[in-house]
Amino acid sequence: MPFKARRDEPATSVPGTEARSPYASYRVASRGGSGTAVAFFRDPKTTLQVWSRAHGYPGDYAYLEFHKKHFPGGLRFWRITDNSGDLGRKIAYDPALAVQKVGLQARHFVELVTSTLAAARADGPAVVCSPYDAELFGHWWFEGPLWLEQVTREMARGGGVTPATLGEALAAVEPRATLALPEGSWGEGGDHRVWLNRDTEWTWDRVYSAEAEWAAHLAATRAEKGDLARALTQATRELLLLQASDWQFLITTGTARDYAERRVAEHYAEFKRLSEMARGLASGEPLSPDDANSLRRLEREDFCFPDLEPAWGMGPPGQG
Repeated sequence: MPFKARRDEPATSVPGTEARSPYASYRVASRGGSGTAVAFFRDPKTTLQVWSRAHGYPGDYAYLEFHKKHFPGGLRFWRITDNSGDLGRKIAYDPALAVQKVGLQARHFVELVTSTLAAARADGPAVVCSPYDAELFGHWWFEGPLWLEQVTREMARGGGVTPATLGEALAAVEPRATLALPEGSWGEGGDHRVWLNRDTEWTWDRVYSAEAEWAAHLAATRAEKGDLARALTQATRELLLLQASDWQFLITTGTARDYAERRVAEHYAEFKRLSEMARGLASGEPLSPDDANSLRRLEREDFCFPDLEPAWGMGPPGQG
């Protein structure tokens, strides 16, 4: 939710607009905030190689063509072949050739990261941040998972590049400057109109309500096993499913509006029921037959994240 400043609050100085290096971390200026948020920026050089079908690895002519499928069955037997877009001209996929290209491009990527870091370190400690949507690897880009494996192996062999989490990178490359970030997204218009508009406002009421209830009541409840642990875990699953941004996207685009609206309503209702169930169990009430059946049904139907621990939402010990 947006922070609303009072008129008597002092104005915050606005950081400059000069060009910034994408190879550093930055403190994020915010009015009324604690100033502890940090931003990393995606490296444009590696992004072009990994994300672009037109200029990067996924568009290699040896790789599996995503759009041409055999009917019936939906299997893909063809390679990209060329950039004509003519599906009738596709030739047969050669797995051995694709594997060969993966190895070459993995080595190229590691060499690119190494040279980029070397140049950036002339100005001090540097990090190359290269994040992507998980669906790129294996879905849009069939060879993507193998490419990730080969990149990891190349990094382990070379020794010049060390993979790191953002937390580890932050410890190594501390922020040296503060900047202000405008609202932005990858969606239409570069803002959040796809996800927040008149058609989706009601979904956020439910998301925020469930989040507040989870944080206020469920997250602090501890249960190692038994029905209470099951109810807490399933309530957390329902909250995560409710929070998926797919629903607002589908509502706004009209791709599957009725389906998305139903999913929001169902996950919210199931979360509320499980929340009541968990609070009753925490106070010593037994699980009713109806609740037991509902819990078993949801564990079967909405069984994502099998290793989920609700306590993870509280952060590391001592930080909750």
